[in-house]
Amino acid sequence: MKFRYLGNSGLKISEIIYGNWLTHGSQVENETAYACVQEALDQGITSFDTADAYANTQAETVLGEALKGQRRESLEVFTKVYWPTGPKGHNDTGLSRKHIMESVNGSLQRLQMDYVDLYQAHRFDVETPLEETMQAFADIVRAGKALYIGVSEWPADKIREAHAMAAQLGFQLISSQPQYSMLWRVIESEVIPACEDLGLSQIVWSPMAGGILTGKYLPGQQPPEGSRGADESGARTMSSKMTDEVLTAVQKLRPIAEGLSATMGQLAIAWVLANPNVAGALVGASRPEQVAENVKALDLTLDDATLGAIDAAIGHVVTDDPALVSVPEGRVA
Repeated sequence: MKFRYLGNSGLKISEIIYGNWLTHGSQVENETAYACVQEALDQGITSFDTADAYANTQAETVLGEALKGQRRESLEVFTKVYWPTGPKGHNDTGLSRKHIMESVNGSLQRLQMDYVDLYQAHRFDVETPLEETMQAFADIVRAGKALYIGVSEWPADKIREAHAMAAQLGFQLISSQPQYSMLWRVIESEVIPACEDLGLSQIVWSPMAGGILTGKYLPGQQPPEGSRGADESGARTMSSKMTDEVLTAVQKLRPIAEGLSATMGQLAIAWVLANPNVAGALVGASRPEQVAENVKALDLTLDDATLGAIDAAIGHVVTDDPALVSVPEGRVA
């Protein structure tokens, strides 16, 4: 395993981060989830990402059970707050002081831990003053319930505002967790420059674009049975990328990967890690062998010629509009 500093902090995280968004507590049985986490540990992964909203809190519970008995000091555990949880009442959502304080306590209880290494605002909350949100985070850090604070899917201007407030309140905002892949590059023109300027790193999710960059989805053919693209909810979220034009372009990456003796998925992970502002790539798994395969991406070094070949293959189907990093119009109740 390889490690990188998270932002300008002294915290190091593993370059491959095990995430349990779509798996734990929902898509896979608990015993399989435990086996995947054990494989991640065996592969040297020390960083684990979850959120209170995943499977309506069940993902945190499963991860806590899977990590029970491990040396806590050897792990970096991340979770998040914002989306509705529990019975999803009028205060069970957003970034109000009430919801943040109640949520961090619930997360720690489910994770069976005294603290998380990184506590992240899962989206920006237009219905709560930013000062209230950042003061709550400051109090959580001072109470020792979280060591560092991050954000997820925040636009550059909001990151700058939050960073300035964090400095005034005496704690560090050190990370941004956006979607980022060869196909989805909306953070490159504004978010990444702002984070480089302020000393934040990216922890990126969906580096394989929901599996599209693995090459398993072929133009003109139905998605493979059991894949995310074959699932109704997965197909809905991936519909904009599952066009014949995109899928045809992605197949042009196959010879590039083969030339590196790598899979297309490994190439996709290596691509996001080639960006120096990326500290780690979030990768999930529904089988332990997927974890081992993903970690092999760290053996790849992409030179300028390879990066140029990738752009030549798929550059015409890339989404890079910075306006797509947007603030929700209101809370989801």
